[in-house]
Amino acid sequence: MDKPARGENVEWAPVSRLSGDQLKKLGAVGSEYPAPAGEVLFLAGDASYDFFVVLEGAAEIIDRLGQPEERLVAAYGRAEFLGEIGMLTGERSRFTGVMKTPGRLLRVPLQQIQTIVAQDSDLSECILRTFLVRRANLLRRGAGITLIGSRYDERCRVLLHSFSLSRMAVEWLDLEDRPEVEMLLRRLKVSLKDLPVILIPGRPLMRNPQPANIAAEFGEPPRAVDDQEICDLLVVGGGPGGLAAAVYGASEGLTTVLMDADAFGGQAATSSRIENYLGFPAGLPGAELAARGAIQAAKFGVRLHRHARAVAFTSEGGIHTVTCDDGRAFSARDVIIATGANHRRLAVPGIEAWESNGVYYAATVVEATYWRGRPVAVIGGANSAGQAALFLARTSDPVYLVVRGDDLERSMSRYLIDAIAADPKIHVRVRTEVVGISADSEVTGLEVVDRTSRLRSSMAVSAVFVFIGVTPCTDWLDEQLATDPDGFLLTGQDVAGPAGRRMPLPFETGVPGVFCVGDVRSGSVKRVAAAVGEGSAAVRLIFDRRGVDGVAFL
Repeated sequence: MDKPARGENVEWAPVSRLSGDQLKKLGAVGSEYPAPAGEVLFLAGDASYDFFVVLEGAAEIIDRLGQPEERLVAAYGRAEFLGEIGMLTGERSRFTGVMKTPGRLLRVPLQQIQTIVAQDSDLSECILRTFLVRRANLLRRGAGITLIGSRYDERCRVLLHSFSLSRMAVEWLDLEDRPEVEMLLRRLKVSLKDLPVILIPGRPLMRNPQPANIAAEFGEPPRAVDDQEICDLLVVGGGPGGLAAAVYGASEGLTTVLMDADAFGGQAATSSRIENYLGFPAGLPGAELAARGAIQAAKFGVRLHRHARAVAFTSEGGIHTVTCDDGRAFSARDVIIATGANHRRLAVPGIEAWESNGVYYAATVVEATYWRGRPVAVIGGANSAGQAALFLARTSDPVYLVVRGDDLERSMSRYLIDAIAADPKIHVRVRTEVVGISADSEVTGLEVVDRTSRLRSSMAVSAVFVFIGVTPCTDWLDEQLATDPDGFLLTGQDVAGPAGRRMPLPFETGVPGVFCVGDVRSGSVKRVAAAVGEGSAAVRLIFDRRGVDGVAFL
């Protein structure tokens, strides 16, 4: 990307200017001071930094300050504020803030901003919405983090998938089509065996990073604060159900830990827009719901742990322990499992080589931007496929919706069916099954067969988005909890408990004190609102369980 001229505002978002009343509120908790041109307000890599409002003059956000690749991210003037959502969620700063001209600033400590976001609805809405829009625009531009690796390297594809779920802005330099990358690697003294590598402004180069390294970049310790500590409630999985459980648990006074394998929000966070969630008639982006939920959880004191992938579960003497792949371990008297489900992989020969590089199991702004103006295929006939098709149709043309069934009516909500029918860019192919994929240096098409006539044909597409059902995320439990034939966890009266033991409560598994909510639960309704309701209800049942079993709170 060419370096823009200094002073050019390249932020792809409406600039939010604070009102007089809002400035007065912030002024009551902040301090004003004169700032000379060139003053550095915060550096890339800072783990914590304050909230700045420009009262006079101009400030800039710079990517890779002082490096050959330096570029301007945004410029701000009077009554405009600096920052983005990462400052509220514990991420390090990816950029440097600097005064462009002499001026005057209002500096508000981060702790005060966190209090304002939690208590002042007017300022909270203004700050959160602006921060979320800025993050979305960074995702489109790929600013902040650079990933160098090959599309054929499974480790690189795993990182790309993780960053996509985490909604981290990443610029990917693919060795296969970016010959200039070799010169960069030589300059960095990086050998091919060190790939993939991650470049983060203000931080040491990361060579072939592991989950613990990624977690550290979010300011998290490599292990739990105290391996011997036993909390009241451990929530495993940070989708809508897990977030709701954590918020309600902490708000009711339970010491609560929330852990997730990637980032909070689950599959809902990758949805471009959730249209049928109560109270949002215009819909809301899944990423916004996830960010607001995580901030609300932090408000009530939930201990948040991202990139904490559960690999083992033990239960002994009424204490349940979950161990992560990086060695962290969390123990609690009650556990709510909300690990959700992963999208089922498409069983087509050779497709694995193109996953996260032309074949995707989520449709986020990152993929939509990368395949702008090119033909894509969405495979599946349920709501997730319909939402993806509508989202991709904003940037790609055409969008083929490939459905095995006879129609969409059996598995998709009516509002989505009507919207798809009204979009001229979307072409629905029913009774069609994908049997092959073609590619050279990138995906070029699909081989499909008509399930009625058995005739084969080719479909020219540059990317494929797969939504063909889900499989539960329960492997880490090692069959210690009862499941249905498809692997989803049984709860309540569906569990055949041992003789002499009380019947499990609703949402409770066969192990007392271990509950299950959301998509991972057998018989659950796969909707965001249902998961939120189950998460809050499970917390209420924890109090009932302890009353019945005579278990005291810590």
